[in-house]
Amino acid sequence: MEKTSRALSEARYILDTGCTLRQCAAFFGVGKSTVHADVTARLAAIDPALSEEVARVLERNLEIRHIRGGESTRKKYRVLRSERG
Repeated sequence: MEKTSRALSEARYILDTGCTLRQCAAFFGVGKSTVHADVTARLAAIDPALSEEVARVLERNLEIRHIRGGESTRKKYRVLRSERG
């Protein structure tokens, strides 16, 4: 896939799903750093307006990162507790 079309596809996917960079990278089978480069530097040169929209989604994901971590930890210990009895 060409870098330009990949960047646009990743940007649309992020906007449609609200996913994180890691989730987007897993979906497209590329690295997190590649997605980050695509949706920041490359996308800004291709479509600045789309780049700003994606930046807002990524900023929101960054703001709620600590909440996701807490939920994940809570789930982990809930499963461990249920396994023990």
